[in-house]
Amino acid sequence: MTVIVGLLAAILLGGAMTAAGAAAGAGCRVDYTTPAQWPGGFTADVKVTNLGDPINGWQVAWTFPSGQRVTQAWNATTTTSGDRVVATAASYNAALATSATVSFGFNGSWNGSNAPPTAFTLNGVACTGQPGGSPSATTSPTPSVTPSPSVTPRPTPTSVPLDAMATVAAMQPGWNLGNTLDAIPDETAWGNPLTTRELLRHVRAEGYNSIRIPVTWNGHFGPAPDHTIDPAWLARVEQIVDWSLDEGFYVMLNLHHDSWEWADSYPTDEAAVLARYRALWDQLATTFRDRSSRLVLESINEPQFTDTADEQGDVFVQELNADFVERVRSTGGGNATRLLVLPTLHTSSEQPRLDALAETIEELDDPNIAATVHFYGWWPFSVNIAGGTRYSGEVEQDLVSSFDRVTSTFVERDIPVVIGEWALLAWDHTRPGIIQRGEFLKYLEAVGYHARTRGLTTMVWDAGQFLDRSTLRWRDAGVHAMMRSSWTERSGTASSDQVYLPAGGTLTAASLTLNLNGTTFEGLRHGGEDLTRGTDYTLDGDVLTLTASALSRLAGDRQHGVNATLEARFSQGVPWEISIITADTPVLGAATGTTGSFAIPTQFRGDTLATMEARYDDGSNAGPASWTSYKEFWSSFRPDVDAGTILLTPEFFNEVRDGQVTLTFHFWSGEQVTYVITRSGTSVVGAPAGRGGSQCGAPGLRTGPRRDRCSGAAVRLSRRSRPCDRPRTSCSRAARRRP
Repeated sequence: MTVIVGLLAAILLGGAMTAAGAAAGAGCRVDYTTPAQWPGGFTADVKVTNLGDPINGWQVAWTFPSGQRVTQAWNATTTTSGDRVVATAASYNAALATSATVSFGFNGSWNGSNAPPTAFTLNGVACTGQPGGSPSATTSPTPSVTPSPSVTPRPTPTSVPLDAMATVAAMQPGWNLGNTLDAIPDETAWGNPLTTRELLRHVRAEGYNSIRIPVTWNGHFGPAPDHTIDPAWLARVEQIVDWSLDEGFYVMLNLHHDSWEWADSYPTDEAAVLARYRALWDQLATTFRDRSSRLVLESINEPQFTDTADEQGDVFVQELNADFVERVRSTGGGNATRLLVLPTLHTSSEQPRLDALAETIEELDDPNIAATVHFYGWWPFSVNIAGGTRYSGEVEQDLVSSFDRVTSTFVERDIPVVIGEWALLAWDHTRPGIIQRGEFLKYLEAVGYHARTRGLTTMVWDAGQFLDRSTLRWRDAGVHAMMRSSWTERSGTASSDQVYLPAGGTLTAASLTLNLNGTTFEGLRHGGEDLTRGTDYTLDGDVLTLTASALSRLAGDRQHGVNATLEARFSQGVPWEISIITADTPVLGAATGTTGSFAIPTQFRGDTLATMEARYDDGSNAGPASWTSYKEFWSSFRPDVDAGTILLTPEFFNEVRDGQVTLTFHFWSGEQVTYVITRSGTSVVGAPAGRGGSQCGAPGLRTGPRRDRCSGAAVRLSRRSRPCDRPRTSCSRAARRRP
């Protein structure tokens, strides 16, 4: 549905709009349309024509009449105060000559009605649709319009699609149906149940506007030369695509693990790979030719090539992408203008990879093309290796740099970007403890903010670690709440979500640093009751201090574990939970075992393991990833609080030589416990070697003299020493997809 507003003419549905206010000497005209609307949301397109003198730097302002809110903008930056919105030029479209027109757009939310704005200003001057004249507050009467909230979820195939930027913006936010149709050999092979219409309806109701349906076609098509797709498999894919379209989703369909199942042999078997690739896309393009324009096609997931330098890989990706566009377009129908999505090599956001794709898109000269990359954060943090336990400055810089690169390379050239997958590699309900929850929440908040302010559409990778598809419930409601909030606003966070107390002795005050993120701190709450400022806590700038008396009351009898959970509330966004935890130094016991099975008896005593170091007697690093003393969580060691053990894995011992190794276990309270193991062949013995002080940079805070206020010292890695700084087979596929 399109809503068209005019102040000098009656409001019309289906035509162009001119919004006019008081006359002004400078002169301007605004055309405001809503080319797409759905329950609770809409897409708006704004065209501003300068009828006065040339300007360099513009702001367009309006007031929403029905309480609407901008959730994501492109080609402009928006700020909001109540119902008033100000859109400010980007650096690349700030100059506006006489009679020139600039366009920007946004996604918005609405509730009840979506009446259009009735007046606009350009740099403070009311737009009347004509140059010159004196300001006047008189406007023609306009009938009220209350658009129907109903949605036609599947537009007719012949409908004219939105431009590529608006289409991709309308896809925000997106969700991946991961480890499902991409699983090998079939839909349920990697642990997820069969996809149902109810699942899709639930995801749509949770606010997702697009769904990426990864499909691995290998194993479901026949031999050369036709490579005919199994009709039953194709019918199942069609069913899920059609269900998704009927629910109102934009749908992104691709070739998925085919990228490493057979397409990676392209350098040495070009003819066979190309024949298979072409046969699949010929069949898929024909099958889906007349589906809604809400269906978009992605050429191939995470393209990679065996024994090939990246520069040559860029060329191979260019060849496959160009062939894909040509073949889909040649089938006609809805495919003549359908949005097509092209990846970089490895879907990497490194600048050379982006430049190669930008060159391809420029050569194709096709207006309905989008670029796609994947984002799983700074690798040490994403998998918890090299001491990457915290959402640190390195993690933030990696995020900002990646998003800035894709924005400057594509978005500023009117090429939309889909972050086709994002999460952290090691956040998984089947491997608890790898990523600390509070640090993950900070990451979620930041990804949402930095994507939203750059006009990037994000599609979270969900292989079952977020949504339990059997119960249709989010595994962690707080994680989902933070993710959802980040689509439209910022949330306040803090240096930690944990305050650790000793089980005995006198308590002293404990402090946390608030990350306000543009919000205002409004208070602390416990069990539905507000705590008292000055008595229970104080605030000095951004330093929040819990008093000793409040901690004593909240901790009660100080049993090991979480004694109380507080909520720090801010002027917007999700409250920040703070756990008050009682813990004593963990106790590790002597153990004997083998390199295939070695478990250290552990009394965690309310504490939680953050990471582990391993060194030989000469001080050199022991175990896998010998470039760092901090080993990879879960791959090398696995805590099990219920079993009371810390397991050292066979993978760890595979790279440990005979002799003595000193292990240092770092806990979130700040405690360190040293343990010595001795390997002789396949036999291993171990015993505690003593204990140390608090870990520098540990997010948990202790009261009293053990509290450590030092800053975290994250390991800085060069590009050469980062074995998985982009999603390759050994990192992304193994960590994210295989059960």
